[in-house]
Amino acid sequence: MPLTIGKLSKATAVNVETIRYYERIGLLAAPARTESGYRTFSEQDAARLRFIKRGRELGFSLDEIRTMVELADQPEHACTDVDRLVQTHLVEVRQRIADLQRLEAELQRLAGCSESSVRECRIIETLTGVRRP
Repeated sequence: MPLTIGKLSKATAVNVETIRYYERIGLLAAPARTESGYRTFSEQDAARLRFIKRGRELGFSLDEIRTMVELADQPEHACTDVDRLVQTHLVEVRQRIADLQRLEAELQRLAGCSESSVRECRIIETLTGVRRP
């Protein structure tokens, strides 16, 4: 049963404008149209949209998702290209985690000036980069 863009949006929890954007940039194929010009999508389109959405949730860029979509359309293709893409992304995620851990440690170090005045606040001092007398 064909889905209108509104029904596709509800079924996948993806905003209508985002669906149109993915169509415009070629991540979703141009849908069939009714005689009155309304877009109609298939269950395959919904599955593709869920794939894209999950890829975004995992932090993949649209270009990386495009590559994976192209590879998914070639089921006989070796999985090494997808694996390489995921491994590269994993390295980036681990780097972001390390950066966030450093940020957390810095914020913990700075926290705790609630008992002093702003003049003596280490947070303000650190953010401005100016040591106060």
